[in-house]
Amino acid sequence: MEKLKIALLAGGDSPEREIALQSAAQIAAALDRGKYDVTVIDLHRRDWHYTAPDGRQWQVDKTDFSLTVEGERREFDYALVIIHGTPGEDGRLQGYLDMMGIPYSSCSMVSSVITFDKITTKRTLAGRGINLAREVFLRRGEAFDAARIVADLGLPLFVKPNANGSSFGVTKVHTPEELPAAIAAAFAQGDEILVEECIAGREMGCGVMIAGGKEYLFPITEIIPRKEFFDYEAKYTAGRSEEITPADIAPEVKAELNRMTLEAYRTCRCSGVVRVDFIVTPEGRPYFIELNSIPGMSAGSIVPKQVRAMGMTLGELFDIVIDDTRRK
Repeated sequence: MEKLKIALLAGGDSPEREIALQSAAQIAAALDRGKYDVTVIDLHRRDWHYTAPDGRQWQVDKTDFSLTVEGERREFDYALVIIHGTPGEDGRLQGYLDMMGIPYSSCSMVSSVITFDKITTKRTLAGRGINLAREVFLRRGEAFDAARIVADLGLPLFVKPNANGSSFGVTKVHTPEELPAAIAAAFAQGDEILVEECIAGREMGCGVMIAGGKEYLFPITEIIPRKEFFDYEAKYTAGRSEEITPADIAPEVKAELNRMTLEAYRTCRCSGVVRVDFIVTPEGRPYFIELNSIPGMSAGSIVPKQVRAMGMTLGELFDIVIDDTRRK
Protein backbone atom coordinates (compact mmCIF):
# COMPACT_ATOMS: atom_id res chain seq x y z
CA MET A 1 0.00 0.00 0.00
CA GLU A 2 1.32 3.42 -0.94
CA LYS A 3 2.14 5.60 2.04
CA LEU A 4 0.26 8.84 2.63
CA LYS A 5 2.63 11.74 1.97
CA ILE A 6 2.27 14.07 4.97
CA ALA A 7 3.71 17.54 5.43
CA LEU A 8 4.01 18.04 9.19
CA LEU A 9 3.89 21.83 9.56
CA ALA A 10 5.80 23.11 12.59
CA GLY A 11 7.12 26.27 14.22
CA GLY A 12 5.17 29.36 13.25
CA ASP A 13 5.59 33.02 14.03
CA SER A 14 4.13 33.48 17.52
CA PRO A 15 5.83 33.54 20.93
CA GLU A 16 4.70 29.89 21.17
CA ARG A 17 7.06 28.87 18.36
CA GLU A 18 9.45 26.82 20.50
CA ILE A 19 6.60 24.89 22.13
CA ALA A 20 5.12 24.23 18.69
CA LEU A 21 8.46 22.78 17.52
CA GLN A 22 8.50 20.49 20.57
CA SER A 23 4.91 19.43 19.88
CA ALA A 24 5.72 18.65 16.26
CA ALA A 25 8.79 16.61 17.21
CA GLN A 26 6.70 14.46 19.56
CA ILE A 27 3.99 13.91 16.92
CA ALA A 28 6.58 13.10 14.25
CA ALA A 29 8.04 10.43 16.54
CA ALA A 30 4.58 8.99 17.27
CA LEU A 31 3.34 8.60 13.68
CA ASP A 32 3.38 5.15 12.07
CA ARG A 33 6.07 5.32 9.37
CA GLY A 34 4.65 2.16 7.86
CA LYS A 35 1.56 4.19 6.90
CA TYR A 36 2.96 7.67 6.43
CA ASP A 37 5.83 9.32 4.58
CA VAL A 38 6.38 12.30 6.89
CA THR A 39 8.27 15.48 5.99
CA VAL A 40 8.65 18.04 8.77
CA ILE A 41 8.48 21.59 7.43
CA ASP A 42 9.40 24.54 9.65
CA LEU A 43 7.40 27.69 8.93
CA HIS A 44 8.86 30.99 10.12
CA ARG A 45 7.43 34.01 8.35
CA ARG A 46 8.34 33.61 4.64
CA ASP A 47 10.89 30.89 5.36
CA TRP A 48 9.20 27.48 4.88
CA HIS A 49 11.90 24.85 4.80
CA TYR A 50 12.68 21.18 5.23
CA THR A 51 15.97 20.30 6.94
CA ALA A 52 17.61 17.17 5.52
CA PRO A 53 19.47 14.73 7.79
CA ASP A 54 22.77 16.24 6.57
CA GLY A 55 21.66 19.68 7.78
CA ARG A 56 20.96 21.21 4.39
CA GLN A 57 17.71 23.12 4.03
CA TRP A 58 15.29 23.03 1.12
CA GLN A 59 12.57 25.63 0.58
CA VAL A 60 8.90 24.88 -0.06
CA ASP A 61 7.53 26.20 -3.36
CA LYS A 62 4.50 28.10 -2.07
CA THR A 63 2.97 28.40 -5.53
CA ASP A 64 1.95 24.72 -5.40
CA PHE A 65 3.01 23.53 -1.90
CA SER A 66 5.73 21.25 -3.21
CA LEU A 67 9.31 20.55 -2.18
CA THR A 68 12.26 19.76 -4.44
CA VAL A 69 15.15 17.93 -2.78
CA GLU A 70 18.22 16.91 -4.82
CA GLY A 71 16.22 17.46 -8.00
CA GLU A 72 13.35 15.24 -6.82
CA ARG A 73 9.99 16.99 -6.51
CA ARG A 74 7.76 16.02 -3.59
CA GLU A 75 4.05 16.66 -3.50
CA PHE A 76 1.92 16.17 -0.40
CA ASP A 77 -1.41 14.42 0.14
CA TYR A 78 -2.10 15.94 3.54
CA ALA A 79 -0.94 18.60 6.01
CA LEU A 80 -0.65 17.88 9.71
CA VAL A 81 -0.75 21.33 11.32
CA ILE A 82 1.05 21.47 14.69
CA ILE A 83 1.56 25.23 15.00
CA HIS A 84 0.33 27.12 18.07
CA GLY A 85 -0.54 30.76 17.40
CA THR A 86 -0.13 32.39 13.99
CA PRO A 87 -0.32 31.16 11.23
CA GLY A 88 -1.52 27.77 12.50
CA GLU A 89 -4.39 28.69 14.83
CA ASP A 90 -5.66 31.95 13.34
CA GLY A 91 -6.89 30.55 10.01
CA ARG A 92 -4.18 31.97 7.75
CA LEU A 93 -2.51 28.65 7.01
CA GLN A 94 -5.85 26.88 6.59
CA GLY A 95 -6.90 29.42 3.96
CA TYR A 96 -3.68 28.75 2.02
CA LEU A 97 -4.11 24.97 2.25
CA ASP A 98 -7.72 25.30 1.07
CA MET A 99 -6.51 27.17 -2.02
CA MET A 100 -3.89 24.48 -2.64
CA GLY A 101 -6.53 21.74 -2.28
CA ILE A 102 -4.62 20.05 0.56
CA PRO A 103 -6.69 18.46 3.38
CA TYR A 104 -5.41 19.20 6.88
CA SER A 105 -5.74 18.08 10.48
CA SER A 106 -7.00 21.18 12.24
CA CYS A 107 -10.13 23.32 12.37
CA SER A 108 -11.23 25.04 9.17
CA MET A 109 -10.20 28.60 8.31
CA VAL A 110 -13.53 29.99 9.54
CA SER A 111 -13.47 27.98 12.77
CA SER A 112 -9.85 28.98 13.41
CA VAL A 113 -10.62 32.67 12.94
CA ILE A 114 -13.47 32.39 15.45
CA THR A 115 -11.59 30.42 18.10
CA PHE A 116 -8.32 32.38 17.94
CA ASP A 117 -10.12 35.67 18.58
CA LYS A 118 -11.24 35.63 22.21
CA ILE A 119 -14.06 38.17 21.97
CA THR A 120 -15.42 36.51 18.82
CA THR A 121 -15.34 33.13 20.56
CA LYS A 122 -17.28 34.50 23.53
CA ARG A 123 -19.86 36.18 21.30
CA THR A 124 -20.23 32.98 19.30
CA LEU A 125 -20.82 30.94 22.46
CA ALA A 126 -23.15 33.45 24.12
CA GLY A 127 -26.64 32.03 24.51
CA ARG A 128 -25.44 28.43 24.03
CA GLY A 129 -25.70 27.37 27.67
CA ILE A 130 -22.04 28.10 28.43
CA ASN A 131 -21.16 30.35 31.36
CA LEU A 132 -18.95 33.30 30.38
CA ALA A 133 -17.07 35.84 32.48
CA ARG A 134 -18.07 39.47 31.96
CA GLU A 135 -15.56 41.57 30.04
CA VAL A 136 -14.64 44.97 28.66
CA PHE A 137 -13.22 44.91 25.13
CA LEU A 138 -10.69 47.60 24.18
CA ARG A 139 -8.96 48.56 20.93
CA ARG A 140 -5.63 50.34 20.77
CA GLY A 141 -6.12 54.11 20.93
CA GLU A 142 -9.53 53.95 22.57
CA ALA A 143 -9.99 55.94 25.76
CA PHE A 144 -10.88 53.92 28.83
CA ASP A 145 -11.96 54.74 32.36
CA ALA A 146 -10.02 52.47 34.73
CA ALA A 147 -12.22 53.40 37.69
CA ARG A 148 -15.39 52.56 35.74
CA ILE A 149 -13.98 49.19 34.65
CA VAL A 150 -13.16 48.30 38.25
CA ALA A 151 -16.58 49.47 39.40
CA ASP A 152 -18.32 47.35 36.75
CA LEU A 153 -16.24 44.17 36.97
CA GLY A 154 -14.81 44.27 40.48
CA LEU A 155 -11.39 43.07 41.60
CA PRO A 156 -9.31 41.11 40.93
CA LEU A 157 -9.35 41.30 37.11
CA PHE A 158 -7.58 39.54 34.26
CA VAL A 159 -6.19 41.61 31.39
CA LYS A 160 -5.30 39.65 28.26
CA PRO A 161 -4.56 40.13 24.56
CA ASN A 162 -7.56 39.31 22.38
CA ALA A 163 -5.57 37.04 20.05
CA ASN A 164 -2.68 35.21 21.67
CA GLY A 165 -1.93 31.93 23.39
CA SER A 166 0.05 30.46 26.29
CA SER A 167 -0.94 33.42 28.52
CA PHE A 168 1.51 35.83 26.85
CA GLY A 169 0.67 39.37 27.94
CA VAL A 170 -1.84 38.20 30.58
CA THR A 171 -1.83 39.99 33.94
CA LYS A 172 -3.89 39.46 37.08
CA VAL A 173 -4.80 42.85 38.53
CA HIS A 174 -5.49 43.27 42.26
CA THR A 175 -5.74 47.05 42.65
CA PRO A 176 -7.05 49.90 40.46
CA GLU A 177 -3.53 51.32 40.29
CA GLU A 178 -2.25 48.15 38.55
CA LEU A 179 -4.78 48.28 35.74
CA PRO A 180 -3.13 50.82 33.35
CA ALA A 181 0.19 48.93 33.35
CA ALA A 182 -1.59 45.62 32.77
CA ILE A 183 -3.49 47.12 29.83
CA ALA A 184 -0.21 48.42 28.39
CA ALA A 185 1.36 44.95 28.73
CA ALA A 186 -1.55 43.35 26.88
CA PHE A 187 -1.43 45.96 24.12
CA ALA A 188 2.28 45.12 23.66
CA GLN A 189 1.05 41.77 22.25
CA GLY A 190 -1.68 43.08 19.94
CA ASP A 191 -4.14 45.84 19.03
CA GLU A 192 -7.15 44.46 20.92
CA ILE A 193 -7.47 43.34 24.54
CA LEU A 194 -10.01 42.04 27.05
CA VAL A 195 -10.39 43.02 30.67
CA GLU A 196 -12.32 40.20 32.34
CA GLU A 197 -13.79 39.67 35.77
CA CYS A 198 -11.88 37.05 37.75
CA ILE A 199 -13.84 33.84 38.33
CA ALA A 200 -12.37 32.11 41.39
CA GLY A 201 -12.17 28.33 41.36
CA ARG A 202 -10.37 25.27 40.02
CA GLU A 203 -9.00 25.24 36.46
CA MET A 204 -9.94 22.31 34.22
CA GLY A 205 -8.60 21.35 30.79
CA CYS A 206 -10.98 19.29 28.65
CA GLY A 207 -9.64 17.53 25.55
CA VAL A 208 -12.20 16.62 22.90
CA MET A 209 -12.53 15.33 19.36
CA ILE A 210 -15.46 14.32 17.16
CA ALA A 211 -14.36 11.99 14.38
CA GLY A 212 -16.22 9.49 12.26
CA GLY A 213 -19.42 10.50 14.01
CA LYS A 214 -17.99 9.43 17.39
CA GLU A 215 -17.46 11.73 20.37
CA TYR A 216 -14.11 11.41 22.15
CA LEU A 217 -14.22 13.14 25.53
CA PHE A 218 -10.75 12.86 27.05
CA PRO A 219 -10.24 12.48 30.83
CA ILE A 220 -10.48 15.94 32.38
CA THR A 221 -7.31 17.46 33.83
CA GLU A 222 -7.25 19.71 36.87
CA ILE A 223 -4.49 22.31 36.59
CA ILE A 224 -3.04 23.56 39.88
CA PRO A 225 -0.45 26.29 39.21
CA ARG A 226 2.13 26.98 41.87
CA LYS A 227 1.99 30.60 40.75
CA GLU A 228 -1.08 32.83 41.03
CA PHE A 229 -2.47 31.63 37.71
CA PHE A 230 -1.57 29.26 34.87
CA ASP A 231 0.79 31.58 32.94
CA TYR A 232 3.49 30.66 30.40
CA GLU A 233 6.05 29.79 33.09
CA ALA A 234 3.56 27.59 34.94
CA LYS A 235 2.57 25.86 31.70
CA TYR A 236 6.03 25.02 30.42
CA THR A 237 8.42 24.96 33.39
CA ALA A 238 8.72 21.66 35.22
CA GLY A 239 7.47 21.84 38.78
CA ARG A 240 5.57 25.12 38.35
CA SER A 241 2.18 23.41 38.16
CA GLU A 242 0.51 20.18 39.19
CA GLU A 243 -1.79 18.49 36.69
CA ILE A 244 -4.16 15.78 37.89
CA THR A 245 -5.66 13.45 35.28
CA PRO A 246 -8.42 12.46 35.72
CA ALA A 247 -9.56 15.36 37.88
CA ASP A 248 -11.15 14.55 41.22
CA ILE A 249 -14.53 16.19 40.59
CA ALA A 250 -18.15 15.32 41.31
CA PRO A 251 -19.96 13.33 38.59
CA GLU A 252 -22.41 16.16 37.98
CA VAL A 253 -19.54 18.66 37.47
CA LYS A 254 -17.85 16.27 35.06
CA ALA A 255 -21.10 15.87 33.13
CA GLU A 256 -21.54 19.64 32.89
CA LEU A 257 -17.94 20.15 31.75
CA ASN A 258 -18.40 17.47 29.09
CA ARG A 259 -21.65 19.05 27.93
CA MET A 260 -20.14 22.53 27.64
CA THR A 261 -17.01 21.16 25.94
CA LEU A 262 -19.04 19.43 23.23
CA GLU A 263 -21.28 22.48 22.84
CA ALA A 264 -18.24 24.74 22.35
CA TYR A 265 -16.70 22.28 19.85
CA ARG A 266 -19.88 22.04 17.79
CA THR A 267 -20.86 25.70 17.99
CA CYS A 268 -17.42 26.81 16.80
CA ARG A 269 -17.49 24.09 14.10
CA CYS A 270 -14.20 22.54 15.22
CA SER A 271 -12.31 19.64 13.66
CA GLY A 272 -9.51 17.45 14.97
CA VAL A 273 -8.31 17.57 18.56
CA VAL A 274 -9.24 20.62 20.64
CA ARG A 275 -8.81 21.56 24.31
CA VAL A 276 -11.40 23.69 26.08
CA ASP A 277 -10.44 25.25 29.41
CA PHE A 278 -12.79 26.17 32.25
CA ILE A 279 -12.80 27.54 35.79
CA VAL A 280 -15.11 25.63 38.13
CA THR A 281 -16.38 27.73 41.04
CA PRO A 282 -16.58 26.30 44.58
CA GLU A 283 -20.31 25.81 43.93
CA GLY A 284 -19.48 23.53 40.98
CA ARG A 285 -20.39 25.99 38.20
CA PRO A 286 -18.01 25.88 35.17
CA TYR A 287 -17.04 29.09 33.36
CA PHE A 288 -15.45 29.01 29.91
CA ILE A 289 -11.89 30.40 29.66
CA GLU A 290 -10.76 29.65 26.12
CA LEU A 291 -10.69 27.12 23.30
CA ASN A 292 -7.33 25.90 21.97
CA SER A 293 -7.83 24.69 18.40
CA ILE A 294 -4.28 23.26 18.17
CA PRO A 295 -3.43 22.36 21.77
CA GLY A 296 0.09 21.64 22.96
CA MET A 297 1.45 18.19 22.13
CA SER A 298 4.87 18.41 23.75
CA ALA A 299 5.97 15.91 26.39
CA GLY A 300 4.74 18.22 29.16
CA SER A 301 1.44 19.18 27.52
CA ILE A 302 -1.99 18.30 28.87
CA VAL A 303 -3.60 16.51 25.92
CA PRO A 304 -0.89 13.82 25.51
CA LYS A 305 -1.31 12.98 29.21
CA GLN A 306 -5.07 12.71 28.73
CA VAL A 307 -4.58 10.47 25.70
CA ARG A 308 -2.38 8.12 27.71
CA ALA A 309 -4.89 8.16 30.58
CA MET A 310 -7.63 6.86 28.27
CA GLY A 311 -5.40 4.03 27.06
CA MET A 312 -4.49 5.39 23.65
CA THR A 313 -1.16 6.35 22.08
CA LEU A 314 -0.56 9.60 20.24
CA GLY A 315 0.03 7.55 17.11
CA GLU A 316 -3.39 5.93 17.44
CA LEU A 317 -5.01 9.31 18.12
CA PHE A 318 -3.54 10.86 14.99
CA ASP A 319 -4.49 7.83 12.91
CA ILE A 320 -8.09 8.74 13.78
CA VAL A 321 -7.54 12.46 13.14
CA ILE A 322 -5.89 11.86 9.78
CA ASP A 323 -8.49 9.35 8.63
CA ASP A 324 -11.38 11.65 9.60
CA THR A 325 -10.05 14.97 8.28
CA ARG A 326 -8.78 13.47 5.00
CA ARG A 327 -12.36 12.53 4.11
CA LYS A 328 -13.53 16.06 4.78
